[in-house]
Amino acid sequence: MNNSPEPTDQSRRQFLGTAAGIATASVAPGVVLHIAQATSNSYPVTEAKRWGMLIDTNKCLEDCNACVQACNKEHGMDLIHKPEGQDQQKFDQQKPTWIRKVKLKDNLTGRVTNLPMLCQHCEKPPCVDVCPTGASFKRADGIVMVDRHICIGCRFCMMACPYHARSFIHENVEVKPTLTPRGKGCVESCNLCVTRLDEGGTTTACQDACAQAGHHAIIFGDLNDENSPVSKALQELPSRQIRADLNLNTGVRYSGV
Repeated sequence: MNNSPEPTDQSRRQFLGTAAGIATASVAPGVVLHIAQATSNSYPVTEAKRWGMLIDTNKCLEDCNACVQACNKEHGMDLIHKPEGQDQQKFDQQKPTWIRKVKLKDNLTGRVTNLPMLCQHCEKPPCVDVCPTGASFKRADGIVMVDRHICIGCRFCMMACPYHARSFIHENVEVKPTLTPRGKGCVESCNLCVTRLDEGGTTTACQDACAQAGHHAIIFGDLNDENSPVSKALQELPSRQIRADLNLNTGVRYSGV
């Protein structure tokens, strides 16, 4: 009996190697196997970058909602429809909103400022501190997010957020976007279009929409890079944090407020 290993079939090995690199392979008549492939963006997030933005309210127009509409489309909020029989006002109050336009009035001068309000991506986020499960967390690059797999819907984070920047999903969701899946009973908020960044992108949907509208009020980028557009803009324009008294060191700053 010959117990020696059989010689390697180089042609078979080459075929398997080729098959592993393609998107699909036929394994039986009528059956197609979809093969997952490792992508080039499989790298750890580090503190080398801190993503953030400067919003120049002098360029933000009252009647413009381009940033809101772009955010809704990017993350599938435009696919959420009012349940049959629900009151319209109640639906408007409960539907998820990642960016909303707000007005600030200076009590001394009477000047009214319009600004987009979103998650401020704090260095010391209160939402993370109060979350009992760790669903609310901050990435090493400064992006504050919610892990929907372990969110129990307690809404402590919503109560802790001084910017009212989080939304709770009250109803069942029929259409669930691949990039931003959502389900009833979870909390969500702006994630600075993290899927774009993890794929090598450098802009957010709201920034792109604002630029396309001709306003260029939103400047996004790496706050740790002194040569990035957002860092240069922060050096040139006076800016402030909303609720700076809380010492949260927000990643979103405003000029003209």
